[in-house]
Amino acid sequence: MKMRIALLAALLAVVFYCGCSRKDKDKIYPPDLFITYDCKYDNPANIDPELIEVADANNEFACDLYGQLKATGGNLFFSPASISTALSMTYAGAVGDTATEMRNTLRFTLPDEELHINTAKLVEILVTDRSKTQLAIANALWGQQGYSFVQAFLDLLAEHYEAPLNEVDFISAAEAARQTINTWVEDQTNGKIVDLLPPGSIDALTRLVLTNAIYFKSDWKEKFDPADTTQDTFNTSSTTSVTADMMHMDLLEDQKKVNFFSDGAVSVLELPYVKDVFSMFIFLPSDADGLPALESSLTYANITSWIDSMSKCKLAEIALPKFEFTSEFNLNSVLSALGMPTAFDEGLADFSGINGGIEQLYISDVVHKAWVKVNEEGTEAAAATGVIIGTTSMPPSFIVDHPFVFIIRHNASGTILFMGRVEDPTQ
Repeated sequence: MKMRIALLAALLAVVFYCGCSRKDKDKIYPPDLFITYDCKYDNPANIDPELIEVADANNEFACDLYGQLKATGGNLFFSPASISTALSMTYAGAVGDTATEMRNTLRFTLPDEELHINTAKLVEILVTDRSKTQLAIANALWGQQGYSFVQAFLDLLAEHYEAPLNEVDFISAAEAARQTINTWVEDQTNGKIVDLLPPGSIDALTRLVLTNAIYFKSDWKEKFDPADTTQDTFNTSSTTSVTADMMHMDLLEDQKKVNFFSDGAVSVLELPYVKDVFSMFIFLPSDADGLPALESSLTYANITSWIDSMSKCKLAEIALPKFEFTSEFNLNSVLSALGMPTAFDEGLADFSGINGGIEQLYISDVVHKAWVKVNEEGTEAAAATGVIIGTTSMPPSFIVDHPFVFIIRHNASGTILFMGRVEDPTQ
């Protein structure tokens, strides 16, 4: 009989703040007008090369995922770090072609033992190198009570992922098991991810559920003043618009400098969180209809190049919409399209590393749900679009008044925790 593994990735994103005024908003200034200062990222955490290799694999996978999910339309938000971690735990029990496909899809390059060891080390750095930021990452296994799991599999996940085995009764009490797992997810995400497992997703054939939950909340290094938030036009396209709450930050008065880059097609702004451990990066196309072109160029190599090319600049102001939304996905078809269809094939999947081959196991579902909120004080997700500047005698402005892409990342390792886009901040 063919039994199921349900793989679940739960995530919560962070609250984002930023603001700016909209003087001379219709003027667009070329890059050579920016006043720039040398700015290079250092490596305060002294990250080992193996950890960077794990982070790079996660980030390559993040961009691959975005390339598939962008077709869903509307606002988009997900945690590649959460999804990659949950799949990495599952990979630990995969064998043969199933393992090979998963390894290639997840962009893993390290040998298996080093992969799991360094994934654990990277997570430890992320959750400890956080200053005043709230970052919690939790993993758990939910297995059929009395089932014969391979002890080496359980030991690996307990040691490197701190994922204990919780016994539940899928066979006789599937609904109770579903509610237990959903409650755990809700608790780990501070109540932001509710009912991750929908009714019917767990049944008597389920044998194992793997969960990962991530919660991030941080204040901006420079908060936006709520008194400066105004109702402004956000152009969802060149022909349609909505009225959104736009946060504003005047940078001229205090002569503040920000990390910025523009090549004429895309402008990138860094909004750091407290202590500069984490940052949000906003990728804004040059015009309201420029999102598809930006998304087509959204490779990890390009993201890295844009961020490496950033320099300290004087801007007149920043304007960013407030937003809050939830994204929810079943990733079966997405992951199959990225190169791991065998894991979902009940006749071909090989997860004998989990149960010793006593019965056929396959992944029935990979479920991911993410919530994001951005306001004047901090972040749980955000993105930006539009470069509009004042006069030629003053520094430019960064006005996010059309669709944009954003990421939230750990600066020392470069790990992308969250990734998304905003097409309509009012939705």
